[in-house]
Order: sequence, then C-alpha cells, then structure tokens
Amino acid sequence: MVTRPGSIPDTPGSYQFKDAEGRVIYVGKAKSLRSRLNNYFADPATLHPRTAQMVATAESVEWIQVATEVDALMLEYSLLQRYKPRFNVRLVDDKSYPFLAITTDDEWPRAMVMRGARKKGVRYFGPYGHAYAIRETLDLLLRTFPIRTCSDNKFRLHERQGRPCLLFHIEKCSGPCVGEIDKPFYDLLVDELIEFLEGDTDRIVARLEEKMRTAADDLEFELAARTRDRLAAVRRAIEKQQMVAARDEDLDVIGVADDELEAAVQVFYVRRGRVVGRKGFVLDKVLPVTDAELSERILEELYFSEPPMGMPRQVLVPHLPDDASVYEQWLTEHRGAKVQIRVPQRGDKRRLAETVTQNATEAFQRHRLKRASDHNSRAHALNELQEYLDLPEAPLRIECFDMSHIQGTDYVGSMVVVTDGLADKREYRRFKVRTVGGQRIGDSDDFAAMTEVLTRRFTNYLDDRAKPVEERGKFQYPPQLLVVDGGKGQLGVAYKVLQELGLEEEIPVCSLAKQFEEVYIPHHSEPIRIPRQSEALFLLQRIRDESHRFAITFHRELRGKRMTTSVLDGVPGLGEARRKRLLKEMGGVNAVRNASLDDLRALRWLPDAVADAIFDKTHAK
Repeated sequence: MVTRPGSIPDTPGSYQFKDAEGRVIYVGKAKSLRSRLNNYFADPATLHPRTAQMVATAESVEWIQVATEVDALMLEYSLLQRYKPRFNVRLVDDKSYPFLAITTDDEWPRAMVMRGARKKGVRYFGPYGHAYAIRETLDLLLRTFPIRTCSDNKFRLHERQGRPCLLFHIEKCSGPCVGEIDKPFYDLLVDELIEFLEGDTDRIVARLEEKMRTAADDLEFELAARTRDRLAAVRRAIEKQQMVAARDEDLDVIGVADDELEAAVQVFYVRRGRVVGRKGFVLDKVLPVTDAELSERILEELYFSEPPMGMPRQVLVPHLPDDASVYEQWLTEHRGAKVQIRVPQRGDKRRLAETVTQNATEAFQRHRLKRASDHNSRAHALNELQEYLDLPEAPLRIECFDMSHIQGTDYVGSMVVVTDGLADKREYRRFKVRTVGGQRIGDSDDFAAMTEVLTRRFTNYLDDRAKPVEERGKFQYPPQLLVVDGGKGQLGVAYKVLQELGLEEEIPVCSLAKQFEEVYIPHHSEPIRIPRQSEALFLLQRIRDESHRFAITFHRELRGKRMTTSVLDGVPGLGEARRKRLLKEMGGVNAVRNASLDDLRALRWLPDAVADAIFDKTHAK
C-alpha cells in the first residue's frame, strides 16, 4: 500500500482501508486526515501487532472530506453500518431487551411487552433486564390504569360477543371492547400511565390521594376503598423504581469493564431521578483502542439510532472522548437542547457511576468465563480442521448447505454461516428450489437441487466480485470452507459446481455423511479420519445439524402457507395489504362472507371493482 502523505488533505473526514478484493476492512474518522493517516504509515515494528496486521492486509486507502468534525462523525457511522468492516470495534453480544410498550396509534391503545425493532406509533419504556420484571410492574399498574393488554383479535372477538374477558371482572381492564368506558376517559387513563412511566409519579399519587379523600368526604366508601387499593398498587410500583438522583435529573449513566480484547458496557437510564431502564452489551476490540476511543464507540452505538428512553440532558461516562465537544454538539443537535457529557467526580453521581461500573464488571466476568471455554475450544476446532483437511488457513468463515422436502414437494435449500466458530445468523440464507433444467423436481433429486442452490450462491458471489465495492450484495464474501450434508455424491455435486465456475482452487469443500459421521474431500476415495472426540468433528456436526434445522424450518413454513387457503385467495385487485386491512376492519373471513355489497362498497379505500369481485367470490355457488 503506497500513498503519498502530501496528497492527503489536512481537513476533517472519514477514511477507509480496503483489501485486495476492494472490500472495506477498516473505517475511521479524523479532525485532520493527513495527521491521522500518517500514523498508519509509520514503521510496522512500531505499530501494535493487530494494527500492523490491518495495515498489511490493506491494499489501498481512500478518504472522504467533509466540512466539520460532526459531519465526519456522522459519515463514519454511516460507513460502519454499510460495510461492517472486520477490523472495527463491533458488537459481539447485544441481546434483544424487552420494553414495556403502549400502542398509542391504536383507537384503544394497548400495553404489552415488546422486543426487537422499534415501530412507529408505539411509546417504549425501558429496556428491562427481564420480561418478568415488566409483567410484574404492569400487573401492579393495571389496577390503577386499567387499559387493555389483549391482542387485536381477542379484542374484536369480545367486541362481537358483547362479553368482556376475565381481566374486566378482576378490574385489570376497563372493558373498552364492550363499551364500559368512554373514549375520553380511556385516553385519560393512557395519558396518566404514560405520565407515570415517564417518571412523573408525584402528580399521580397526589391525584389519587385527593380522589380518595373526596370520596370519603362524600361518604362514597366503596369508591374510596377502590382508590385506596389503586394508590397502594402505584406506591408498590414506585418502590420498584430506585431513586438515585434529584427529581429533576434526566441522565444516562455508562459503566465499562474491559480487557485487551473486549469490553462489557452497562447503561442505566435515569429519568426524573429514578432508574427506569437498563441495557448491557459487549464490544469486540478488533484493533487496540484507548479509553477515549472506546467511549466514542459506545456513544455512537447508543445514540445514533433512536435511544429507547429519548435523549437525556446529561450523559455520564467513565472517560471523555478525545473530541468531547464534537459529541456534545452532535447530541445537542439530536435532542434540540443542550446535552452534556461528563465524568462524575464526587457525590451521588460518582456513587451511581460506581454502581453501574460494578454491574458492568460482574457482566464482564460472566462473559469472560464463557469466552474462556468457548474461545479456546473454537480456536482448537478451527486449527484441527485446517490440519485434518489440509486447508491453506484456518477456516474463519464456514458455509454449510442442506436440502429439505417431502416427496419432492416444497423443495428448499439452506445456507448457514459460521464465523470464527460461532453461528452468524445475519448471514443465513434460504433458497426456494422450483425447477432444474426446466423440469419439476422429482422425489429424490437432491443432487439437482444441490446443484441449483450452489450455482445460485456462487454465481452471485462472482457477480458481486465484479461490481464496485459499494454496489456489492449479500454474497460478496466467499467461504474458507464449504460443507455439504451428505456423502461422496453430494461432495461430487459441490465440487463440480465449483469447477464449472472456476472456484475449485479458491474454495475448499468437504462433505459430512450422517451415517458414520465420515468426512470426505475431493480426490480422496476414503473418508478423512477425524477423531470422534475432537473439537473439529464436533464443530462440523453442529454446523450440519444447524443447516438441517434451518432447512426444515423453511420447508415447514412453505408447506404451511401452501396448505392454508382462503376464500379471498385469487380475488383480482385484492393484494396482501388490502386483504389484511379488509379482514381487520370487517372482523374476519366470516364477516366478509356475510357482508353485503353495499357494506363492501362503503369502504372508501376499496375500489368498487374489487368490492364487486370480493362479493362475487364469497357468494359464488
């Protein structure tokens, strides 16, 4: 890699190191591109071994100039999300935390436990360490704010029946499905619940106390007793939210415990002085990073996407970023008001930060114990595979393929990917196999199906390799070991596909037979003898079993769809979106069957021609 230092601009920007294939392997940002990149062009002996490895792997470096340091920060994160470079700090453990969610866009909002991607029209509170913690809190709050928790289908069912469910009778739901509460009063309950979850508990308690006293003064003792019970439930829920700061404090507290390889991060979300949520994750330090650089990566991970509890007024970190003012400016623009990044030095905030750091330390110890056993066995397995299969290098990326069908129908293929000995589910792929050579697949044509799937996968790889890096798709990385489920026959199919595509020298291949767990490689008539108790054979078995599970799951999904039919199938103009909306508004297939033509035409979003077609289909003899 040769670059003239004088040609590098002395401006803010982002830089990208690329390998011989043009893949981005590292992304960074800098206040001065020239100063930062000059550090990489020093004598390799003076660099950290992992940094030297990255520079040796790189074939070229490119950069993009921007106007300000904040722009460089935003550009760097955008490139990280786009390319996911192998040498950047990355998440290795970011489990999906549960949230307490309220579907505010629904006509009758619902409280529920939700995980995964955030959706529009939903207010989120948390995250919580465990789902049972949400359910306990929600169970207490429903006695005071009895909004519905049932699914939309169950709500419509009781609405049609005119009878409420058990939750109404035990006073944990106000019964909107049967008109037991007016819409304005229901919306007030929802607003009060949101207010409470945001941390404004004092007004709720004061309001309930006043209502209880008023009821007692008016001799409405039954109402006063119910209000007293609601008040007690609210106070128990408040006790679950630990008071850690002044009542006007909104802040996020970050604690870190790390070693040279990884870092465990814990975040406590404090709103109005109370801890209302927490989150933890682990970062992999692929290259050496300073404490300040680690703080930068954590801030980017937490706040580039929408924060679960909104942007706080203050973020407490164990170490300030090198460009703390840049990060403050970026967070301030995001929040629309001043945000401070601070290292607490004394008092309650210092003690709170120590508590969060202690949580991070305990989480890191648990992770390190798991890593010690896992990492050693994984490294041993990959080294054994290299030795037994005579591979040019340890196979850090392994792909395994399997087929699934029942009597030749719903034929599917699966591709599972293992990176550094761990399943990489984001890289899994599924293939729906329909035809081979223009003919319908037969009962036992596994070889033809395997040929089609492997051809599609590696043709896509060759197509991607020929494109510019920024245009490459999901198949741009080749495996360092290709595994197929089966014996010599499946191995022959895989090797033939690689030969036809000119990849037989680039991609090693083997097969694993189920009957005796025998491993075959090309040009060897006898199976490779891998010891029964070896880590290498155990890894191959796990990969094979995972690909089999993944293929069967997809096959069952397709078969279930094929076997589930509806009277609304095949109606001209009635696509999936319209059908879902029709069933939701009408209350199910039977309701559509019983609807008159005028009822269908009354739906303004449904064209008259489609309404006529639906009526004709549902009333056909």
